[in-house]
Amino acid sequence: MSLVPPPLSRNSAPRGAGERPDAAGFWRRHRGLVRSVRLFRLFRKEQAEPEVFYAALAEDTVCQIEDYCDLAGRTVVDIGGGPGHLTAAFRARGARCYLFEPDSAEMLSRGAAPPGAVIADGYWLPVRDGGADLCLSSNVLEHVRDPLGLIDEMVRATRPGGLIYLSFTNWFSPHGGHEMSPWHYLGCRLAERRYTRRSGRPPKNRFGVTLFPVHVGATLRLMRSRSDVAVVDALPRYYPRWCKALVRIPGLREIATWNLVLILRRIE
Repeated sequence: MSLVPPPLSRNSAPRGAGERPDAAGFWRRHRGLVRSVRLFRLFRKEQAEPEVFYAALAEDTVCQIEDYCDLAGRTVVDIGGGPGHLTAAFRARGARCYLFEPDSAEMLSRGAAPPGAVIADGYWLPVRDGGADLCLSSNVLEHVRDPLGLIDEMVRATRPGGLIYLSFTNWFSPHGGHEMSPWHYLGCRLAERRYTRRSGRPPKNRFGVTLFPVHVGATLRLMRSRSDVAVVDALPRYYPRWCKALVRIPGLREIATWNLVLILRRIE
């Protein structure tokens, strides 16, 4: 694999407009309730200031992954990373990060694709078996028709002993319907009609087309039943770590988790 240029230094890594130069330092220092409060405040900027929101979320995500492995010199596959916020954050840590995005409009949404980015389907990654130290998909699983097929491909692309970072917004969470939330609780068709009526345009995430229900309990059971991966951790993505007990409570976890992170390790 030689698609990506040498990693960027910390000082040369691009950041979203409005992000402080010490953004990475902020997410490393603040790992509890302060982090969660700031993340939920940033959610309010997702539509109006997407650069600020996605650059900050990328820094937080990479800091989260650094709890499980050192990224310097690692080969990372970023699946569905859009315009490359996560790719930039990984390269800033010295990782060799490869961005594969199926939607050219998403990849070019910042005006230009990141160096070395490739249009590719997450079900058919142009990566040799076991070619990645870390395979990541951030909030992609709920947007694919066959989530298990995507997970299978991520496992194939990850070396034995390597990590898989998988996060998704669970359907019954308050944000499960994305921009149609929380009206998706009353039915996806009603929620879609309401959004279209109020905004004058159809939602970007359409149920059964680009948005599909994914559930915490079912996904956990599937991952724990597999012989090719071990579940290293499972926790609510945006909450303090002491909230991870929520993931163990059937029913409540489907609503309260909001967004689930799974850290998997590929087994020989």
